[in-house]
Amino acid sequence: MRKQSTSPKREEVERLIQNFQKTGSKQSEREIVEKYEKVIRSIAWKYSKGQSFHEDIVQVGRVGLLGAIRRYDQTIGKNFHSFAIPTIIGEIKHYLRDKTWSVHVPRRVKELGIKIIKAEEELTNHLQRKPKIHEIANHLHVDEKEVLEAIELKQAYHTQPIDTPTDSDSEGKTILETVGKKDKGYEQVLKKLDVKKALRVLSTREQRILYYTYIKEKSQRDTGKIVGISQMHVSRIQRSAIKKLRQAVLE
Repeated sequence: MRKQSTSPKREEVERLIQNFQKTGSKQSEREIVEKYEKVIRSIAWKYSKGQSFHEDIVQVGRVGLLGAIRRYDQTIGKNFHSFAIPTIIGEIKHYLRDKTWSVHVPRRVKELGIKIIKAEEELTNHLQRKPKIHEIANHLHVDEKEVLEAIELKQAYHTQPIDTPTDSDSEGKTILETVGKKDKGYEQVLKKLDVKKALRVLSTREQRILYYTYIKEKSQRDTGKIVGISQMHVSRIQRSAIKKLRQAVLE
């Protein structure tokens, strides 16, 4: 098992990030990636166990790091390393959950496939033999055809079986238990940082329109009535605001 590498020096990384965010320096960006290469590979190894898709996971980890570099806000008082690690892990988890199917498979089928694996284990223990299709279907209260479809499409999944145990320090948890759910804390951090950036580049009117249309989920027509402009005007301002937000967060 590979040993977790120590984090890069905080002061140096913070300096490079500040330079990149102010000037867009590709050199500063490359230096940060180089400093985090060992960290990324260590995290990737935990999820790939050195299998053929290991380098894909490493690349996904780099993407997560690049996103962290762009989103990080020094004013919130949290050091970059504490922000970058869950960002990298979150990117890898999303990739493993949504991207590692060799063909397009509906989410409902993916979810049923996970349930079938658990059902097979439970029924095998209860029946002391491998369960039949109709027994699995009855256990899950679904149609036999759905079970057959999910079993066939399960072959499209080309990473480790999701019931494979992870490292011993995970207390016997399987890959399913570690990557099957969204990291709510990670998403909340990103949302807070994105809002902070939005406040810097959007006008008061743009902020209000995005607030009503996305946070309050009001229609453009209703938003126009609240703000005092036409629906068409709301649509134009909304498009302009989204464009500004993308540039502020992703560039």
